[in-house]
Amino acid sequence: MDRITKAARLMIVDHHDPENMSLLRFNALWESNYRHDSLLVFSTGRSPTLYKQLRKEKPMLTPDITIMSVGTEITYGSSMLPDDGWVKILNQKWDRNVVIEETSKFPELTLQAETEQRPHKVSFYVDKTEAQVVMKELSSRLEKRGLDVKLIYSGGMDLDVLPQGAGKGQALSYLLNKLKTEGTLPVNTLACGDSGNDAELFSIPDVYGVMVSNAQEELLQWHAENAKGNPNIIHAKERCAAGIIEAIGHFNLGSNTSPRDVADFVECKLDHVNPGYEVVKFYLFYERWRRGEAANCETYIASLKASCDPTATFVFPTGVEKTLHECIYAMKGCYGDQKGKQFRVWVDRVLSTPTGSNTWLVKFDKWELSGDERCCCVTTAKINAKGSGGASDGYTWVSVQQKWLEGYEKKDTSIWLF
Repeated sequence: MDRITKAARLMIVDHHDPENMSLLRFNALWESNYRHDSLLVFSTGRSPTLYKQLRKEKPMLTPDITIMSVGTEITYGSSMLPDDGWVKILNQKWDRNVVIEETSKFPELTLQAETEQRPHKVSFYVDKTEAQVVMKELSSRLEKRGLDVKLIYSGGMDLDVLPQGAGKGQALSYLLNKLKTEGTLPVNTLACGDSGNDAELFSIPDVYGVMVSNAQEELLQWHAENAKGNPNIIHAKERCAAGIIEAIGHFNLGSNTSPRDVADFVECKLDHVNPGYEVVKFYLFYERWRRGEAANCETYIASLKASCDPTATFVFPTGVEKTLHECIYAMKGCYGDQKGKQFRVWVDRVLSTPTGSNTWLVKFDKWELSGDERCCCVTTAKINAKGSGGASDGYTWVSVQQKWLEGYEKKDTSIWLF
């Protein structure tokens, strides 16, 4: 949160996406165009345990804020620092022991795994044919016990019992009020969802909303009954994270052209470029080269060399140092070596800091997926603007230094090129 000292240009409240390519397209768009001045919020019904497991399985970016356990937990940054103020709010008229006692009287309810039981969330499975009757009776019993609770049914089987003040919508409302108090209310906020527990996100005033094309039945039903005529909420034609990209364009919130949708970086000229875009472009080209998806021609190699200072150095995670030109030359021999294989490259947490009028220090995590192996390097690069025209003329790489992210070291480092 500290990296943005003024109102964010855009805040996106995202959800879980099962499709890797949609995620990779969104990742490239976010890191190249939005990370430097916008906020990414990941909102999920999952507990911290399942959320962390999901991050190990999917090419997910690191959000600035994470809302978990159906809006009952809010954390900040990669270290996931909890919001104590939110905890105090949820403690009002809530007694978890009473909830456990009353729900035990319903044979229709089956407790979910222990990992999904949280301080302010008790979760069950219940057949959808019995859900409405159970919810009505349970709500009545808990009210008589002096509790003020909320029951959320989603996915055709999941029932969550939460404090009345909890939920994805209330958590988002709390965050927006907090940012407003701090004088950093985002210029625009876009909420994205696909399940019933996302409906609350679309009820917050002045928030744009997108239901992705693969949204579940209960969310579509909510939209038909409550927001069909609302121009600020759309049902996207695209699935998953691709629906978010579609919504950014629909509401004119900024660029919605992902670098992954650009066929030729040499020919592509942009009006507004930044160091983040340069980093995304470089590693996306590297992925395409290894997959044999870029043309094997000297034009591309010459373009890469031209983007590097002749004396530019690259320090590998092993400590070995070479010139960037040597690395580019070595890359020529690896053209298409990952063709037809599961090989993807993406960058996360791209943060550029000006160190001079035309010089930036860029820090980011470089991820590489090869088969079942996921590797990551914490990377620091020095980049200069080309010529006298500033960043509009492009950038020159001056140095790159990498070190392994603990737990994600590569087993065979002989072909770790960048």
